[in-house]
Order: sequence, then C-alpha cells, then structure tokens
Amino acid sequence: MSVDTQKPAAASKNAPSPEKTRREVNMLAGFGHAFLAVWALLIIAPLVWTFLASFKSNEEIFGDAWTMPGELRLDNWTRAWSEAHVGQYFLNSVFVVAVSTAGTMLLGAMAAYVLARYTFWGNRIIYYLFVSGLAFPVFLALVPLFFVVRNLGLLNSYLGLILVYIAYSLPFTVFFLAAFFKSLPNSVAEAATMDGASHTRLFFQVMMPMARSGLISITIFNVIGQWNQYLLPLALLQGEGAEKKWVLTQGIANISTSAGFDADWGGLFAALTMAILPMIVIYAIFQRQIQSGLTSGAVK
Repeated sequence: MSVDTQKPAAASKNAPSPEKTRREVNMLAGFGHAFLAVWALLIIAPLVWTFLASFKSNEEIFGDAWTMPGELRLDNWTRAWSEAHVGQYFLNSVFVVAVSTAGTMLLGAMAAYVLARYTFWGNRIIYYLFVSGLAFPVFLALVPLFFVVRNLGLLNSYLGLILVYIAYSLPFTVFFLAAFFKSLPNSVAEAATMDGASHTRLFFQVMMPMARSGLISITIFNVIGQWNQYLLPLALLQGEGAEKKWVLTQGIANISTSAGFDADWGGLFAALTMAILPMIVIYAIFQRQIQSGLTSGAVK
C-alpha cells in the first residue's frame, strides 16, 4: 500500500511561511500604532493648549501661541469663577446632569430589563419605538419641543430641561442595556426566583449588580452627552431670570460673545478648562471599574 505525498507537499509550498505572516502582522500593527499615536496627538494637543492658555494673558495667547505661560495667572480662574459667574453655571450643570442621569439610568434600566428578559405581546414594538428615537436629531425637533414644553408650563425651569434630557437619553440607554441584559446568565436569575425573590427584588438586588459594568459604561455616555448639551438648554432656558439658571455651556458661550473684541481670553480658557476637567476625571474613575469581570460578583 502506497501513500501519495505529492499533494500535501505542493500545498505546503503555496502556504505562507510563519516568518512572512509574522512580518505582515507586525507591519499592520505598526500602521495601527502610528494611526493611534496621531489620533491621540490630535485629541490631547488641543486639551493641553487650552489648559496652558488658561494661565496666559491676552498678549501671550495672541503672540506666540505655543510658548509656555510666563507665570501661573490664577486670577484668570478667579475671574472666570466669580465675575463671569462660571461657578453658578457649574453648579447648575452639576444639579441638572446629576438628576437627569439618575432618572435616565433608573427608567432606562427598568425598561431595558423588561424588554430583554420578559416575553409579552408588543415587546418588539415597544423596543423599536424606543430605538426609533435615535433617528431624530435634536435640532429637528427643537421647535415643536419648545411649544410642547411651553404648553406644559415647564419653560425656563429645571424640571422641563431634566425631563427633556431624560427623554432624549432613553433611546440609546434602552438600546445599549437591552442587549446587555440579554447576555446575562439565566442560571443566577432562576436560582434567585427559586429562593422566593420577587421581580422587583430580582432586578434591583441580583440583575443590576451583575450588569454593573454595562450600567457604568452607559452612565459615562449619558453624563458626557448631557454635560456638553447646548441646544436644548438654549431653547428651553429663556425668559425672565433665565441667566441665573443657565448651565455651563450657555455661560461659556455668553462669555465668548458678550465681550466682543475686549474678551477676557484667559478667563474664557479657564472656564473651558473647568468644563473639561470634571469629565476627564469622571471618565478615568469609571473606566477603571469597567475592567472588572462581568459576572465576577455573582460567581463569588
């Protein structure tokens, strides 16, 4: 009995060598690293420049923009916080974003959990109605939204702005968390049900801790998106006494436009830095927690 070894030999000649494959992988990895380095530079450089400009005078900013500040002018930060009322706008933003994010996460998590884990008539219809909200940009519905809020008597109020923030954040929250809740193991939920846990207790004490990493991820997106929102507060916070209720984006825009050619650019960049730093800190804190295992708490 003879064995034909010619075909495998021919096939082995056509197959790429391990060294060639390794070189190709290294080349692609090199291109990827170079692209990421350029992308990181494009993101980090403006942030660093804004931070340094917050300590410069107008002459230094419009002179050689890439020089280091001659001295740390902390009075730029003081003027921005007190004279330009950035401190008040900052506190307003913290209050609005904290309440609206909490409401978004509570309502979005409950809706996503029910749509992902329970089967009932109209489940898919309700889910697609939520997801369809992603197709409507803010500026498209700005005019009818203004009249709806005004007719409800909520114009120029934090309540109206918070409700609108929640409504616009729910579609992505439900879309993200519904897929996340589907990926959770059924064994833990079944064990809790057999132990006598109600639907409410099962959700709050079992499923939500298991979905912690997903909840933290979507919380980051909601906080950043609502913190940077400009069109909605601009349209809904207007009228008598609206200046005291402005959020940070409105206040910074007012600083840059009201002074004209005599703008305090050092104070403006200090205000921008105050708006940027909290988001960087929050993102860094939550990012470390996301790295924990999805079901590590349930296994333990």
